[in-house]
Parts: sequence; C-alpha cells; structure tokens
Amino acid sequence: MLGEKRRYWRRWMLGESGCPSCLPLSYRLGPDVCTILRLSGPLKEQYAKEHGLDFQRLLDASTYKEMFRQDMIRWGEEKRRADPGFFCRAAVEGALQPVWVVSDTRRLSDVEWFQDAYGDVVQTVRVVATEETRKRRNWVFVTGVDDAESECGLDQGVAFDWVITNDGDKVALGKQLEMLVQSLHRNL
Repeated sequence: MLGEKRRYWRRWMLGESGCPSCLPLSYRLGPDVCTILRLSGPLKEQYAKEHGLDFQRLLDASTYKEMFRQDMIRWGEEKRRADPGFFCRAAVEGALQPVWVVSDTRRLSDVEWFQDAYGDVVQTVRVVATEETRKRRNWVFVTGVDDAESECGLDQGVAFDWVITNDGDKVALGKQLEMLVQSLHRNL
C-alpha cells in the first residue's frame, strides 16, 4: 500500500516518468505477479454516475477534475464514514495477482481495512518528497485539498514498513525500489 500526497511519486510508480532506472513495480515484478490498484478509480466512477459527470475526464489531471475535487473529497469521506471498506472492496474486485500495489492510499481507514482483511501480508510504503520538489513538479498548495484528510490522513497513526524518498535522485530512487522488489520476491 502506497501512501503519498499529490506530486510525490505516482508517475514513476505507474511507469509514466520516463525514468529508465526507476522502472515501475509492475514491470519489475511482471504482470502475472503484480497489478496496480487504485482506490480513486471506483470513487470517481461512482461519483460520476451519481452526479452525471464524465468518468474518464475525472481520471486525468485536467481542470475538469479540479472543478469537482473538493466536492468529490467531501462526497468520498461521507461514503467512507458510512462504509470504510466501500472503495477498497471495489478496487480489489477481480484482482488475481499475488502482489497488489494500491497506488493511492491516503487515509488511515484504507490501511486499516486492508490490514484487517489481509493481515500480515500487507506492506505499507510511505513516499516522501520535499515541498521544494513538489513545487518543481507544479504542485501548488490548495486550501481544502492539501490540508484535507485525502492528503494528510496518513501523516499520523501508521508505522510504515518502508519509507521511500523521491526528491529527483533517480539512482537513489531506483536503489530504494530495488530493495522493495527484492523484499517482495522473498515473500512470494
């Protein structure tokens, strides 16, 4: 389970960074072993259905998604309060590989749901980057978004198994990722 904030890490995790020394986990482990799961996918799909919006446009990094971000956060939190596992169950549905990378874990309730459901096999990974690095990645603090639970929910209460620093040093990042991959292989 990956815990991150906006503009920390996901691009290289999903293979979108163009960093050859930072091959994503799914590539390093292979598609038969690893799949990427996103909690935000089921959330955005359900939100789009209930609000008559374009689901595909909510998945990208567009101004369209940003117009709805704060209300989507509020709506998602209401769903989670009513049923903390609602989006987690939807995300894992049909996943057959032995390694699941939950790429957008941002709340303690998500971590707790996976730990309750799957026990000791759950590995938590915290990705960190300095504010300066995030700004270089075009991050701008937005009140009501960057100080909401969706961004700060894992700042306390989780003892992460791994902490990975992603401040732009591709070699260091590649080494950290390789250590994680080796650990996963040992535990398969």
